[in-house]
Amino acid sequence: MKRVVIIGGGISGLSTVLYLKEQAASAGHEIEYLLIEKGSRLGGNIYTEKVDGFLIEGGPDCFLSEKPWAAQLCRHLGLGDQIMPTTEENKGTFVLSKGRLHEMPDGLILMVPTKITPLITTSLFSWMGKLRMGLEIFIPPRHSKEDETLGSFVRRRLGKEALDKIAEPLVAGVHAGDPETMSMRASFPKFMEMEDEHGSLIKGMLARMRKAKEVQRASSGPRPTMFMTLKGGLSDMINAIVSRLGSSSVKLNTSVSRVEEKNGKYFVYLSGDSPDSTASLSSARKPVTVPFGDAIEADSVIFSTPAHISSSLLVGLDNPLSEKLQTIPYVSTATVTLAFNASEAKLPKSFGFVIPRVEERKIMAATFISRKFAGRCSDEYVMIRCFVGGSKKEHLVALNDKEMVDMVRGELKDIIGLNAEPVLSRVYRWRKAMPQYTIGHLERVRWISERVHQHPGLYLTGSAYNGIGISDSIREGEITAKKCLDYLFQKA
Repeated sequence: MKRVVIIGGGISGLSTVLYLKEQAASAGHEIEYLLIEKGSRLGGNIYTEKVDGFLIEGGPDCFLSEKPWAAQLCRHLGLGDQIMPTTEENKGTFVLSKGRLHEMPDGLILMVPTKITPLITTSLFSWMGKLRMGLEIFIPPRHSKEDETLGSFVRRRLGKEALDKIAEPLVAGVHAGDPETMSMRASFPKFMEMEDEHGSLIKGMLARMRKAKEVQRASSGPRPTMFMTLKGGLSDMINAIVSRLGSSSVKLNTSVSRVEEKNGKYFVYLSGDSPDSTASLSSARKPVTVPFGDAIEADSVIFSTPAHISSSLLVGLDNPLSEKLQTIPYVSTATVTLAFNASEAKLPKSFGFVIPRVEERKIMAATFISRKFAGRCSDEYVMIRCFVGGSKKEHLVALNDKEMVDMVRGELKDIIGLNAEPVLSRVYRWRKAMPQYTIGHLERVRWISERVHQHPGLYLTGSAYNGIGISDSIREGEITAKKCLDYLFQKA
């Protein structure tokens, strides 16, 4: 019987194991599999906490509807009726500029203007900035296929104000990255495709909007919003996956010390607090028990850990591969969720606000989470989630909980005049958890893929390579599972 070990229990590892199990069963293959997670829970950055009627997301709070893989998995898991859109009556985002909140112009999609009047009347941009954005339609496309930074791309097509006030806080903020180092082709390939195909972002976005309307007219059911979530929180997706795997196929609180390759097999060495601890492999037969300190022999090993963690485990197996994985940078972030009595916290009607770096504030953005999604708390309260850290202010993640909450409260007082005492506060830190797709990322990933190919049965998956979102990770998990099974049973 073929044996697979998956290292890392975030959404990437979990979706890989789920698809591995289901695809094997569908094809009539018998496999043993073990998912190893060093922490005490599964889900990685996805973490939902429910406290006194408050539903709090410590990590991501939604997934993009335009990337269908997360929603498809939810439906597959029986959670289709739990998928929930944003509360569109509160739709809108503010941008902090020169110390004042300005409403994002209607028709501005990501960073591309699609309506004339809102752009002309907005107070966010100067007249020169508005004119420069409007002239984008006349800017000739760049014919070079070389990579380009987000900063260079936006300045070239839309101007400096569009970069500073929209692209950097809104687009780069999703990645917690620096627009002067972020790779366009790796991070935002659709914008590059618009320029290549239509010669203009405005023309390309209008074409996409027309196509989306045609698809919507042809489909039944309500139109999805840009952001979607689950009524009970994103951890419901994690719990649904885990319930299908079975407890004997998962080992928590277990670290891998190294992985070795010998005679076409892989040996996964574990380390743990107790030498008597055991790891069980799931199969239709009697589970295999492996004492700590000994090696688990496997036909295939799948790394769904961050690139720098995978690097440390591959030092002895393939030093050049290990070194290349270290060249994918990561940054640390934190989220701070505060709840207030609604009578004491009057919030602007919107989903929240973003903050350009030129404003030199200590938070990157704030989401009025109780307005963005229904059911996050009762009507007696409002909840705000603030984002800290990223590529330029990573040091702030090291603040202790009180210092961070006090800092965030000070920022909210300055920006929206909120001086109420919170009835609840939660801080979640994600250290070196956000990969950065910097210039040359696609070439790095291509080299890594070719190098991994020299080790049949070894796979790397997760947000470090081909997409950082939940949907991207799920899609990569499905692809990796298929590759693994094709390898294991190629001679069957």
